Amino acid sequence: MALHQPTGRSRLGFSLAATTMLLWGTLPLALKLALRSLDAVTITWFRFGVASLVLVAWLAWRRQLPALAGLGRSGWGLLAIAVLGLAANFLAFLVGLDLTTPANSQVLIQLAPMLLGLGGLLVFGERYERLQWLGLGVLLLGLLAFFSSQLRAATVGADRYLLGSGILGVAAVTWAGYGLAQKQLLRALPSQPLMLLIYVGCFLCFSVGAHPAALRALGQAELGVLLYCAANTLVAYGAFAAALNHWEASRVSAVLALTPLATLGFSVLAEELWPAVFHAEAISWTSLAGAAMVVAGSLLVTLGARRRG
Repeated sequence: MALHQPTGRSRLGFSLAATTMLLWGTLPLALKLALRSLDAVTITWFRFGVASLVLVAWLAWRRQLPALAGLGRSGWGLLAIAVLGLAANFLAFLVGLDLTTPANSQVLIQLAPMLLGLGGLLVFGERYERLQWLGLGVLLLGLLAFFSSQLRAATVGADRYLLGSGILGVAAVTWAGYGLAQKQLLRALPSQPLMLLIYVGCFLCFSVGAHPAALRALGQAELGVLLYCAANTLVAYGAFAAALNHWEASRVSAVLALTPLATLGFSVLAEELWPAVFHAEAISWTSLAGAAMVVAGSLLVTLGARRRG
């Protein structure tokens, strides 16, 4: 039995990581639809509200609600950074998505894990191997190739594309800040109780500008899309956490690096199935090559860490 256990854990880890990747690959398409009916603040408020309700019920049932006594002053400061960082990331990603396209948003948001890795070098004193530095260079070249090609193609909405891409860059920076703060907070709190605090904090942040009354005007299809966006957050992050428990973090991250390609594929498939609803963007060979370089660079950065002794 012991000989087969690693294989079983590896298969389960891969399945969970692939589930996360596929869910994140479809999310921009669903969010793009949701933006036709609701504003970005209300959508984000709803997603965090559903996530908070489900997670608080789950943790209460398991008697694992967060204990706040051990946070201390520095812990509360880090929690504020994590909340504001994730809230800004969700909102900026949604606004950038609204101004550009699903595929564009998924490729450019790959700046986020790159910035998180660089932040780890500065904050935690981590080190990169040569293969990882090579991957970082490939990723940056891929982003440059993709961005420049897409910008040249956006002859009518170039200003809109530039603005959206800049906002997606903000989303990447704020996500990296959130990730660095969360990593330090995990020393004081388990992951799920910590995520509950962050979700509730984000929900409260968006409660000011949200328009709950707009939900009553949604049709069944529109409400279904919104519920899918909320469920996607919970299931994808849950599968991601479970994958880390069954598989090496480097391999999980390698699977997740394929998310931009998944979004490109889902965009084409959605247009084939529902041409009246979805319209896949025209992507040049240069942009496709750039997206492939982004994925390859992410893989090198992730898997290069396994070379350490």
